[in-house]
Amino acid sequence: MRFKVLFLLFALQEDRRHTQRVIKLIFLVFLMHQAVTLSCPASNAFPVPHDWYQPGDLVIGGMMSHLNYHFYQTLFKQHPFLNLYDSPIVITKFYQHVLALAFAVKEINEDSQILPNVTLGFHIYDSYYNSRMTYRTTLDLLFKSKEFVPNYKCDSQKNLMAIIGGLGSDTSSNIADLVGFYKIPQLTYGSLAQEKFQTNKRSSFYFMVPKEDHQYIGIIQLLHHFRWTWIGIFAMDNNNGEHFLQKMQPILSQNGICSSFVQRLPQLIHIEQYTKLYDIISNIFTNLRNGNTTTFLVYGESGTIMCLRAITFVTDPESIETASFRKVWIMTAQIDFVLSGFQVTWDLQMFHGALSFTVHSRAIVGFKEFLQTIKPHSGYRDGFLQDVWEQLLDCSFSKSELQEMSSRQCPGEIKLEDLPGPVFEMEMTGQSYSVYNAVYSVAHALQALFLSGFNKKKTIMGKKTDLPYLKAWQLHPFLHGISFNNSAGEKVILNEKGEVMGGFDIINLITFPNRSFQRVIVGIIDPSAPTGKELFIDDRLIVWHPAFNQVLPISLCNDHCSPGYWKKEAEGKQFCCYDCVPCPEGKISNQKDMDDCFECLGDHYPNKEKKGCILKPLVFLTFEETLGIGLASTALCCFFLTSWALGTFIKYRDTPIVKANNRSLTYTLLVSLLLCFLSSLLFLSQPDKVTCILRQSTFGITFSVAISSVLAKTITVVVAFMATKPGSQMRKWVGKRLAFSTVLCCSLLQVCICILWLSTSPPFPELDMHSELQEMILQCNEGSAFFFYCVLGYMGILAIASFIVAFLARKLPDSFNEAKFITFSMLAFCSVWISFFPAYLSTKGKAMVAVEVFSILSSSAALLGCIFLPKCYIIVLRPELNCRDQLIKRN
Repeated sequence: MRFKVLFLLFALQEDRRHTQRVIKLIFLVFLMHQAVTLSCPASNAFPVPHDWYQPGDLVIGGMMSHLNYHFYQTLFKQHPFLNLYDSPIVITKFYQHVLALAFAVKEINEDSQILPNVTLGFHIYDSYYNSRMTYRTTLDLLFKSKEFVPNYKCDSQKNLMAIIGGLGSDTSSNIADLVGFYKIPQLTYGSLAQEKFQTNKRSSFYFMVPKEDHQYIGIIQLLHHFRWTWIGIFAMDNNNGEHFLQKMQPILSQNGICSSFVQRLPQLIHIEQYTKLYDIISNIFTNLRNGNTTTFLVYGESGTIMCLRAITFVTDPESIETASFRKVWIMTAQIDFVLSGFQVTWDLQMFHGALSFTVHSRAIVGFKEFLQTIKPHSGYRDGFLQDVWEQLLDCSFSKSELQEMSSRQCPGEIKLEDLPGPVFEMEMTGQSYSVYNAVYSVAHALQALFLSGFNKKKTIMGKKTDLPYLKAWQLHPFLHGISFNNSAGEKVILNEKGEVMGGFDIINLITFPNRSFQRVIVGIIDPSAPTGKELFIDDRLIVWHPAFNQVLPISLCNDHCSPGYWKKEAEGKQFCCYDCVPCPEGKISNQKDMDDCFECLGDHYPNKEKKGCILKPLVFLTFEETLGIGLASTALCCFFLTSWALGTFIKYRDTPIVKANNRSLTYTLLVSLLLCFLSSLLFLSQPDKVTCILRQSTFGITFSVAISSVLAKTITVVVAFMATKPGSQMRKWVGKRLAFSTVLCCSLLQVCICILWLSTSPPFPELDMHSELQEMILQCNEGSAFFFYCVLGYMGILAIASFIVAFLARKLPDSFNEAKFITFSMLAFCSVWISFFPAYLSTKGKAMVAVEVFSILSSSAALLGCIFLPKCYIIVLRPELNCRDQLIKRN
């Protein structure tokens, strides 16, 4: 039984390869009827199983699609009338399309405001999802009133004004092949690829469903909204499916979305081809169970859901009920959640949480009440109702040919509202809403035609004498651009291309254990919205499949890349697949699935996990930290030691050892050393505009004075020794004048350099955000590196000069000589500052400042220790040596 059901589900539509044969048959029948008389004798043509005819002054035709037969192949060995068809499969829910047309005509006939004194009738057929039968029923629709004679209108006339149909693209195309010759308006109510029908601006084809292209935009924006980039695609294996794939796959790639597989769903498979059938079913089921793909995009037709449900039923019916079946279905508008009459006991649990694009619809007042009146014995001359009822309830009426189907008689008290949603819905579906609007579009076009002056002839007995002369093609100017408000209060507009204006609803399917379901509108596609804003969706309304535990489903080629990582393209895989790579040093990623890492702002640095930024602390060398305390304490100790030395020299200023080498230079040198030690404290305070200006200039000038004093002392020793020689010309240089001239000239040159520096490019405070990864360094920018190194270079020149002079004078008699001590002090001084440059240039931040402070303190201490500590030792601890006799004796 399962394979019979599957076969019947697959046999939804015949292959188009029979079309040419059918046309030839029709042409043959036409030639045969040219030989008959105009009395139009009865025809023995292939019978049409169902129709529903309601007479009226003007008739609207309907071509629906809710019945399917397995039609036996015509072999031309016997009359086709003797070789009919099997029992039908009824897509019972699509019976609502028939009832929507009948209800719309009933409303219009009861409304005195539209088409007064004119009654509308209808003649409804079915396409049977078969090309041959679509041509056959279309010919009936065009020519049959009592008997079928192609291309003749016999007996009473059926004034056909328009045809509403069909649901599928192939059905619509087959209808258009015939009615297009007669320019009869054809209003399709299915979602179609419209390009293939729009051959000219004034075609006979009208679309009661918005353009299919709007769905493509909606699909992309929906996938982007939920960040689904890895999807499986199911598409019908026909021209429409190929057209969809050719248009959709490039759009998906351009928007960063990949397809894990593309599975074509068969349109027609014969049971005899069991090997091919098995392979197709296996492939489809394998893709359905694909654990790496969460989201399925399905493009199909009305029977697609039936096909997918049947495949799971015949393969593993229990697997789709387990929690492991975690799938999100995205359906296009042509698909509806339907089951055939044979599947009435099945459910749609596997599609729970699906998101479907549907034609926008509104509730129509009175439609549900109209459906409640539909019963097998309701009095309507409905040729479809009995088959629908028999498959809905698995019963039969009292007909001998149907006794094999069931022995149970169909009850008469059952109502349509008692049936589950998959087999019949009481709410008007989007496709039924399109049928309803199509009927009203024809009615309003007729109304406009009458108001335009067509019907000005006299009436006889209250009847319009000119109605038989009204032709269907006359409606086209009024259908193009028609606009009206339907009974739901919604504006219906057909533009100049014959397309209804509007968008699509996005519905969320919620299923229940009793085989019913609920449609919840969770979003819309509005083509008139700004580009990129066409989709509106409310996530809060969506109910996902229970397996997701109401957590947003993830559909990616691989797991998310956590913050702190970035997506690197995986070699040999699609571009949606990637490897998660940690961010490099100094960069972060603070969101999932970032394409690259990025650097923090200048005043921040990455945290340890590289997924966030931390504000860098502001650092500078201060008195509070250990290094600052050590340097400040050293500076103060040296300052007090120098002060003690200065005080000692002042106290013992009249002693020989103090008087021996120019007391004034000694005092000047000690005072400059005091200032040098104090100037180092400027480097230990928070850099600001004042301290930055004072730091280097104060240090440079005080050191220049100190070294100039040392140089002056050395020169004084040399000149004094040379002046003791008989007849020496150096005696005139002996005295304070030479010493102070030397100090003044050498110091003034450094002052000039500093003034020029401060006047052109002075130092200023700045934040260094890049030298240290985790700190912002508040430091003094020297303004001009040239002047900074000029200051240091000038001090170096003075120091080297002092060292050379002292070194040359080191062997002069001790009574007149400090040259040895000066030589050692200058040697230490130069060593410190020579090592300063590489140390200074290789450090950053606080360490750079500490290096300079250390150099200042150590070089100043070298001068103090080498020059003054030996003398202080003699003055304080060996006063017996501090006398002229001892100095002369030592000499």
